[in-house]
Amino acid sequence: MREIHMLKKLIGLTLLISMTSGVLATSAQADAAKPGQSMTHMKTEKGISSTLEAAGIVLYVQGGATAAVMGDSISSADAQVVFHIPITGTKTGVEHVGSNIAIFNTTNNSQVLIKNPVIDLKKAVVNAVIPQVGSQPVALFTITNVKDLKAKVTNDRKAKLRTTSYDGVKLSLAPGVAATLVTALGLPAGALPEGLAFASASVSLYSPIKK
Repeated sequence: MREIHMLKKLIGLTLLISMTSGVLATSAQADAAKPGQSMTHMKTEKGISSTLEAAGIVLYVQGGATAAVMGDSISSADAQVVFHIPITGTKTGVEHVGSNIAIFNTTNNSQVLIKNPVIDLKKAVVNAVIPQVGSQPVALFTITNVKDLKAKVTNDRKAKLRTTSYDGVKLSLAPGVAATLVTALGLPAGALPEGLAFASASVSLYSPIKK
């Protein structure tokens, strides 16, 4: 049994490495700052990656983004998973282009694929399509400190580019999401608490400087 458990963990880590390597190859083109585009830098809270890893859960990103681990490994107590996700601005918020967050349970080969998250600072939510719930976007995260966020504006007149940045965006699992993930991944009841403080993010919006 010990050998089987170690094999499943190895498979999960190999999957994470292969996905990360694949997206790194395209990150330079995707990360270019252009008017109308943006970038979200999302970092999971300390302890979450090791808690998930102990349960055989691996986080990674699909399509147009890079993922990394801060710390010795995802099993380290203070390790954090970092996602750099290229996104495109819309009238209603900020929309990911081809970047999906995957949560994979190596103990039973179950996976939840969170598609096209959209950050809406005004409504203080991150919406995404979770196929296990349906085809329409649902609230994935709530922004718990939206009232405290302050924009930092930097103008590059040579490049005719304005950058509006928001740092320290706190993301917690929206109501009902924890139960959805637990069921879809086949985890024990209560494995993920409701309203779990999941990650922090930095959002940078790029817009043209008009004459």
